[in-house]
Amino acid sequence: MFSKVQKNIEIMNAEGFAGMRKAGRNAASLLNHLSTMVKPGICTQDLDDAAVAWVKERGLINAPLGYGGPDNAFPRSICTSVNEVVCHGIPNKHEILKKGDIINIDVTPITDGYHGDTSRTIFVGEPSDEIRKLVETTELCLRKGIEVVKPGARLGDIGKAIEACAHARGYGVVKDFVGHGIGRRFHTPPQIAHYDNGDRTRIKAGMVFTIEPMINLGTWESEILDDGWTAITLDGKASAQFEHTMGVTEKGVEIFTLEEGVDYFA
Repeated sequence: MFSKVQKNIEIMNAEGFAGMRKAGRNAASLLNHLSTMVKPGICTQDLDDAAVAWVKERGLINAPLGYGGPDNAFPRSICTSVNEVVCHGIPNKHEILKKGDIINIDVTPITDGYHGDTSRTIFVGEPSDEIRKLVETTELCLRKGIEVVKPGARLGDIGKAIEACAHARGYGVVKDFVGHGIGRRFHTPPQIAHYDNGDRTRIKAGMVFTIEPMINLGTWESEILDDGWTAITLDGKASAQFEHTMGVTEKGVEIFTLEEGVDYFA
């Protein structure tokens, strides 16, 4: 079995947590704003345009725009992943949402230098029972992963809990994309696998990272399209994703990407 201990993981202080808390709440507010726009007939470019306007009004920055460098820069400000798209879908004016679709909206606004990263999968109209179960299970998988997070646990325990939840319901867990450390940089150590990879790294207070499981109706396998970004399921079946950014406290975990006053586990 794969086994490792990850290194060079940042431990944030109280100032860092305060910055991430503010960034996370802005991310939650942006995602909630965009979610209210989802309906049949809207194009994914409309969602991107709305995200641009929202951050501009508040003096923020959308981290995805231009990410990846000059050779393969991400061309939009958010990711919109529809149906069989696992992640990193590129908004465009030709992609029109229709009844029965699902869409994952992934946002990462930067606030005072700190990144708040969150996503959710949203129903476009009334879903089929099959799709509703997939989406509900994916959010449950995220909750199961977050429940593991506390000082002394191991990073591999997160993926183990997620995988057990998904497999119990017959779904595939994407292995090609992971959660990640985050702060003043978009992606840092550690990587957070969403399956049981045997990672022995101890979780410590002050760590900050995302958990963002991608759960598939069929096979776990995916492939990236020629645009260099859009990942789709290999069998063409639907995929869902939910994501939160969190910090490890002395007693457990604080989820930064919630609006103020929201209790995730209530």
